[in-house]
Amino acid sequence: MKKLIASLCGLAGSALAVTATLVSPSASAAPAANSALIVPTTAGQVRGGIRPAGGAEFLGIPYGQPPVGPLRWHEPLPAKPWEGVRDATRFAAPCAQPALGEWNRHDAEISHEDCLYLNVVTPTWPAKDKLPVMFWIHGGANEGGTAMAALYNDGTLVRHGVVLVSVNYRLGVFGFLAHPALTAESAHHASGNYGLADQVLALHWVIDNIAKFGGAPANITVFGQSAGAQDTGILMASSAKDLFQKAIEESGAPLSPRLPRLAEAEAIGAEFAASMKAPPGDGAIAFLRQIPGSELLSRIAALPPAERPHTGPDVDGWIVPRSPTAIFALGQEAAIPLLFGTTTREFGSDAAADRLRARMQEEAGKLADEGLAVYGLTGAAQGTIDPKYGTAADQMAADAAFRCPATTQGAWHSAAHHSTYEYEFTHAIPGQEAQGAVHSSDLPYVFGFFPMEGNISGAFGEIDTKLADLMETYWTNFARTGNPNDGKLPNWPEFDGTQAYLVFGQDGRVTTAAALRKPQCDFYRDVVADRMKMVH
Repeated sequence: MKKLIASLCGLAGSALAVTATLVSPSASAAPAANSALIVPTTAGQVRGGIRPAGGAEFLGIPYGQPPVGPLRWHEPLPAKPWEGVRDATRFAAPCAQPALGEWNRHDAEISHEDCLYLNVVTPTWPAKDKLPVMFWIHGGANEGGTAMAALYNDGTLVRHGVVLVSVNYRLGVFGFLAHPALTAESAHHASGNYGLADQVLALHWVIDNIAKFGGAPANITVFGQSAGAQDTGILMASSAKDLFQKAIEESGAPLSPRLPRLAEAEAIGAEFAASMKAPPGDGAIAFLRQIPGSELLSRIAALPPAERPHTGPDVDGWIVPRSPTAIFALGQEAAIPLLFGTTTREFGSDAAADRLRARMQEEAGKLADEGLAVYGLTGAAQGTIDPKYGTAADQMAADAAFRCPATTQGAWHSAAHHSTYEYEFTHAIPGQEAQGAVHSSDLPYVFGFFPMEGNISGAFGEIDTKLADLMETYWTNFARTGNPNDGKLPNWPEFDGTQAYLVFGQDGRVTTAAALRKPQCDFYRDVVADRMKMVH
């Protein structure tokens, strides 16, 4: 189901357009209103602001040098030191990105290549205890989105006793372009994973600096949604796997979509360079670096859709040494607790039954008959309709791209004797009950922030407030100890051999179940196993 997985992940994102304000790259010379809000970092002092509900926030802190000019498509370098006190009370720019829909249109309009900034939000100030750190990687198919958003930074998550760090990283062609010339100029003989390298540099920044903000550098939970969840899992299988102690993946897994080998990614990059009329050979990258970022995005947008570059993480032999699928299958990933889950509908599909059968034949090969039977598509049948998961097309879409990759990763991680917890989010946004719990609908509850506009806004009420408090408590318990339970909440069973999971219901309550979508995910695992045999 490789093509199906790739096509369905293309729109994954934060699903919320927010206002961001550019921050001056120069240090602020204004006198401090409160010297207690000035914090030293490895590059210089920053001045944050007090949050209306208590605690403090430090926004738009540079962790890397601007990746522009010769540093475009270069591994990120730590931020250069600055003199004086830098203002950290405003969001920085989103990373350069095209408009992929209404969800990121505003971000795209104000985006910039100079974007390697992060935010730190604390529950109390001055900082007292060394609190668990939650390091957020936003979604957006690794092509759009931003950490500079009210959704991620203005909610109530930190009130549960954690320090929150949200990080920008390079996106799309700027973050994930591989090319033979880039590989040749790299000291690591790798190219294409600049966005992942940004995340790694940001983790190093946290380890070096977060204690000054009240965080515990040895208790970091990396968590993300959609592409951010995929990246979280990739980091678990990367050369950076020892930089954090826990992981949470929401609607995403490192098994989907499949990561191309470096040579495959380089070929995509070479085709892109040719489409931009770059000269062949080593001069291609110098040519592309001379094109302003906004113009490069405009040129890409002008290409026919089929010719636009599909960029994303690759197996580069440096940050990602081997396929994450192989690493998890062998139990060689980070030996840390993992919490993961999905929504009931994720992304739907309106594909007709004949098209579903054709896809099944293309992607499952000799196992296609097994898959057709699972989804009620044998012969001329129109597919099984499930009241919870939708049409056969809806089910195939969410199973192939989200649910089954996640449960497969969870099964492998649990089999390697690491604590593993799964959830299913079934609570639809109020007013959107007819479409069910779709992709990103869990974000308001994880962060305790209820949008007033956008496609995950709704008529939120008391049930939603209580559900958010419940989820935030589970999430922060996990960040604190590696176990979401605390003896006060309904018990969340470990995944273990029964593949038990917790269900967040429409009524705001939780129940337990086991073996999510077992027939469908058993079929998915059969396909994965067959492919791995062919590879080896």
